[in-house]
Amino acid sequence: MGMLKRWLKLLLVAGLAAASATGVQAQTAWKPDRAVEIILGVSPGGPQDQMGRLLLKVLLEGRGFEVPLSAVNKPGGGGAVGLSFMNQRPGDGRVVMIIAPTLLSNQITGRAPFGYADFTPLAILGVEYEAVVVRADSPLKSGRDVIERLRKDPTSLSVAIGTAPGNSAHIAFAHAMKVAGVDVKRLKTVSFNSAGDGTMAVIGGHLDLESAPASNVMEMLQAGRVRLLAISAPQRGRGALAQVPTWKELGVNSVNEVWRGLAGPRGLTAAQVAFWDETLGRAVKSDEWRRELERAQIENIYRNSADTAKFWKQEYEETKAILTDIGLAK
Repeated sequence: MGMLKRWLKLLLVAGLAAASATGVQAQTAWKPDRAVEIILGVSPGGPQDQMGRLLLKVLLEGRGFEVPLSAVNKPGGGGAVGLSFMNQRPGDGRVVMIIAPTLLSNQITGRAPFGYADFTPLAILGVEYEAVVVRADSPLKSGRDVIERLRKDPTSLSVAIGTAPGNSAHIAFAHAMKVAGVDVKRLKTVSFNSAGDGTMAVIGGHLDLESAPASNVMEMLQAGRVRLLAISAPQRGRGALAQVPTWKELGVNSVNEVWRGLAGPRGLTAAQVAFWDETLGRAVKSDEWRRELERAQIENIYRNSADTAKFWKQEYEETKAILTDIGLAK
């Protein structure tokens, strides 16, 4: 009888373990049953657009989806239009959005009523740095020239800063100027629907310079249409960026990075997040992903959903401190 009881007990434990494993499998076995949209909160051509279209291409070629995938541009408000669209689809794991630090800064500056806590963190997909860009024939020859002009008169140069005041391009430039002794609250800045639009305005002679991610201007740099005067990286880059001095080399103790990531609407389930963790973790290991990020001078840094949530919280506090310093925090 004792032996029989022990066998029954073992069978019960095994049954419970199997049921538990089945439950866990059921929780993680979600996949989209209809078309998936990657929202791009900028106009075509900018670095966020490029990142989103690269992700779309890699996901399509990976054949991990049994449903159609598409990328949809919804520019405006430094990404706020795209986020508003996604905010209307809570719990929908079939809509995701390429995001940048404006997800944090738009709330801090009062440009958007929602912030990072209103969305589901899915990934950090890469990190790059902001460059100071001028037209090829600009009289501004170095980062020191920019500093000297702006120290005398902070309004003497017009600066394209991408999609919104307080974004990463604005922060990187303003921080360097503040450290260099410029009154950054008086800077003459202009925002566009994408960093690419700002680049074209500089090339067209409508603005003096631009603060933009290096990936956004690589083609124009190689074509000889722009020059880069400084970059916000901790050290010089590779290839064409090897000729561009860092702010630290120019005597300005300023380093700022810009990250690209992916977010979903609020209320995604653990199963939906697990699907994106697995899908994105596989995508960023592909040869094409690595090759394209290297070509664009983007560091191939990947953080999954849990690590991204921690990263957002830390970044929010640091971004708020910087925006307070330059007078943009509400």
